[in-house]
Parts: sequence; C-alpha cells; structure tokens
Amino acid sequence: MASGQDQSAATPKDAIFARKVLMNQVGMNMDELETMTGSAKPIDMADAREHADNISVLLLLFPHVFPPGTNQWKAGAVGRDPAIDTYASPDVWTNFPDFYKRSADASNAAFKASRAGTESELRGEVAQLRQACDTCHAKYQKTE
Repeated sequence: MASGQDQSAATPKDAIFARKVLMNQVGMNMDELETMTGSAKPIDMADAREHADNISVLLLLFPHVFPPGTNQWKAGAVGRDPAIDTYASPDVWTNFPDFYKRSADASNAAFKASRAGTESELRGEVAQLRQACDTCHAKYQKTE
C-alpha cells in the first residue's frame, strides 16, 4: 500500500467476500488432493505437490482477511447472503492468536504435503492437513 492511499472503498463485506474466495480456492485444491489420495490409482505427484503448495500459500494469507470490522456474526439472522455474510465465529477475534496459529499450522501441513516424496507420505500429510482444517472449522466456523 502506498503511503496515504485511501482504502475507504473497501468494506467489511469486501473482506468477507475475499476470504470466501480464498477459502473456496483452498477447498478446490483440497478436493483434488483428497480425490488423488483416496483412490487406488497412481498419484501424479507433481500435480499433487502443486495443489498442496497452493493450499500452503493461501493459508498463510488467510488470517489476514479477518480485520476486526468483519466480526459480524449474528445468530439466527434471516436472509443471510452466503457470498457476503460471515460464518466466522466471534471467537476468531477473541482468540485471534490461536486462530492465527491454527492457520499457520495448516499451512505448514500443506507445505509438508507439497514436499512428500512418496504416495504413502503424501496420503499421511494430506490426512494431517484435513485434520488441521476440520479442527479449525469446528472451533471457528458457524454452520447455522
């Protein structure tokens, strides 16, 4: 950002939308990895490593699209727009260091998967990544 650059055009809804786009990309890459590792077919390791590397980079960025103004969760809200309304728990902001660490840990798990030397190693690392994702979602994502 240039010194003095006006960021007033960016709204909390823009940040929420950006993180949904980012997480959608993580999900698409994860789907590819889990399809590869869940099959008995030989794995294209170069392709798998690329998907894992993409996830690693995206998860490094992820906590940075949670500025305080995007803490907008309201239980029981009617007419929630899945594109621009948040499903992030307020716990993200009350325990941000933990959220940040979980994102970094998941990024590291994806990085390890991106460096896997064998199909067996890749399967193990992808399972670790899935566990990291699921535990973070359980703690910090609202589903209602």
